[in-house]
Amino acid sequence: MSDGHDTAKWHAQNAIAWLKFNRPAKRNCMNPELNRRMLELLDEIEYRDDIGVLVLTGEGESWSAGMDLKEYFRENEARGLRAVRRAQREAYGWWRRLRWFQKPTIAMVNGWCFGGAYGPLYACDLAIAADEAQFALSEINWGILPGGGATKVVSELIPMRDAMYHALTGELIDGKKAAQWRLVNESVPRSQLEARVTQLANTLLQKNPVALKATKDAIRRVGEMTYENAQDYLIRAQEAANSFDNEGRKAGIQQFIDEKSYKPGLGAYDKSRLHRP
Repeated sequence: MSDGHDTAKWHAQNAIAWLKFNRPAKRNCMNPELNRRMLELLDEIEYRDDIGVLVLTGEGESWSAGMDLKEYFRENEARGLRAVRRAQREAYGWWRRLRWFQKPTIAMVNGWCFGGAYGPLYACDLAIAADEAQFALSEINWGILPGGGATKVVSELIPMRDAMYHALTGELIDGKKAAQWRLVNESVPRSQLEARVTQLANTLLQKNPVALKATKDAIRRVGEMTYENAQDYLIRAQEAANSFDNEGRKAGIQQFIDEKSYKPGLGAYDKSRLHRP
């Protein structure tokens, strides 16, 4: 039996970590080995100083076709509740880790994205799809509801009528429709997908990394809060961010107010000058 190390892989290029589902013959569906390997790789990548952005994509023609029905469902159910719960912990564990990852994350949806794959899709901060990508909540077609958080994902990201239609019919939608429904930020022709994601990653790499982490966490947290609680949380979050990187904030203000070397509405301050006298 495989040790799972070939089920996912990554490489670094120009401060971007390209993390891939790597079961192309199975349309990159997620089995227990892949889920365990993803958690290992996220551990490996997260605090590297030479990585500023993580991109999650799929090897071959698919992003991920969801959970492996044979291994994740049938084989685990045959082993009993203990095996089922372990498999769930491993899958939900790396999705949760990705959701609160130290670096900004982008889902580059190059092909099929079905069912359980909505977990890691939602966990990524941003998502760009190929026009030709195919999305579906196919669970209704084999007799279950969209579990593993997928129902929460569609109810969180898309309007109720569209969420109902998506979950109840199991019909395929393409990347353009996914963008229209806001499952993803945008879609582009597949031939332009990597270039567009690289462009977006490079935009993020220009920003202050402490501010990026604080901002992405804030966006996820404040949606569950009252306005007053959100105000208080954001004040404390900014104070905490300042304690980690007050020099970065000061440099941005200095370059804007004193030097007039950039305009915040049009771009980021120059991080490369941060430690210069």
